[in-house]
Parts: sequence; structure tokens; C-alpha cells
Amino acid sequence: MEPRILLRLEGVAALGIALGSYFTLDGPIWMLVVLALSPDLSMIGYLAGPRFGSLCYNIVHTYTLPLALGAFGFWGDSRLALLIALIWAGHIGVDRAFGYGLKFESGFADTHLSTQSDPLETATESDR
Repeated sequence: MEPRILLRLEGVAALGIALGSYFTLDGPIWMLVVLALSPDLSMIGYLAGPRFGSLCYNIVHTYTLPLALGAFGFWGDSRLALLIALIWAGHIGVDRAFGYGLKFESGFADTHLSTQSDPLETATESDR
């Protein structure tokens, strides 16, 4: 099996676990809707150039920070921190499922999953 497919399946699994946990904790729908795309605000870093932009994007789009926030929420008994961490991890899962990976300095379309112009186009090409 091609590694990109495994990484996309991993993203779907992360999304499923994040959403399942979020709703198990009775997270409010409004918070999910409001914060679902908030990690993409890190793309503002690209206004300062591709090097800084990719750094900002990659820091926010790895599982490290949401896992740390979730651990803090768990051990610190902070339901809000847990809910935010789950939304954040779910966002990353969706990105991976659609083929959006961590960015290289060479350009926004150059990711750890592949160099591509359109992740959806890549997904449909592999089905042929």
C-alpha cells in the first residue's frame, strides 16, 4: 500500500477519535464550528515569506501541541483545554485525510505527503 494512503487513513482515524471524544465530552457544536478552521490562521505567516510561513504552518499543524494541550487538560482537569485540543487534532486529521501535509520552504504546495497542486485531484487519480 502506498504511504500516502496510509497517512490519509491515519488522518481519518485521528478525526474520528477526535470527534468521538469531543461529543462524548458533550462539547458544544458552536465551539466546534467556530474553532474548526482556526489552525489555518497560521497561514498568515506566509505574508512574511515562505520560510516563516512554512514554520508557522508546520508548528500549528503537527499533533505535538494539541497532544500537549490535551494532556494539560486531562491532568489539570480542564474540560475547555481538552475540547480545544480535540478540535485542533481533528483539524489536522482532516488536513491529512485530504492530502494537506506539512509544508516545505520551497512553496505551499510542496508537502511531506507530496508535491501537488490539488490534493483532491491526486486522490481521484490514484483511483484510476
